[in-house]
Amino acid sequence: MSIVFQEHLKKFAAVSDQEFEAIMCFFTTKQVAKKENLVEQGQVCRYHYFVEQGLLRKFFVNEKGVEQTTEFAIERWWLTDHLAYEQKTTTEFYIQAVEKTSLIYISHDRQEQLMQEHPIMERYFRFVYQRAFAAAQMRVKYLFSLSKEAFYHSLQSKHPEFVQRVPQYLIASFLGFTPEYLSEIRKKKLS
Repeated sequence: MSIVFQEHLKKFAAVSDQEFEAIMCFFTTKQVAKKENLVEQGQVCRYHYFVEQGLLRKFFVNEKGVEQTTEFAIERWWLTDHLAYEQKTTTEFYIQAVEKTSLIYISHDRQEQLMQEHPIMERYFRFVYQRAFAAAQMRVKYLFSLSKEAFYHSLQSKHPEFVQRVPQYLIASFLGFTPEYLSEIRKKKLS
């Protein structure tokens, strides 16, 4: 039984312990090693992942062969390629563990069945998707309205524990610049 998921679920929906046990029957648990891929570009994206402990990232490889990180998921966050997951098609992304990670996951068909049998879960997933959409909106806004340096400083001030936890080359990839440029920005601030 996932205490982390149960606590997260209770923030959005009133669920008894008995109902939670029934809900958990729809999920599978998994331990993922550092740098292990859960899904790779060209594979069908079959699952939606919830991080109990650890860190995941979603990325693609651009035309120059460089990995471009688009999302992270830490504890209590969900991660998938939403379009490929919903349409049951191949993905353009990789989902990889940044560190040793414990997670639960669910297939699209099982998620639909879960929401049919436990309508409160439809409400829960609506909140999850709304938050994911809002986060994506803000990232796009920052990409277009802030300088690269300001974008990094904003991330650092709003989520200092996250910036300390994630390797700097992945922070650079997420922000859309090279690790060398990130080093320059960090040196400027220390001066």
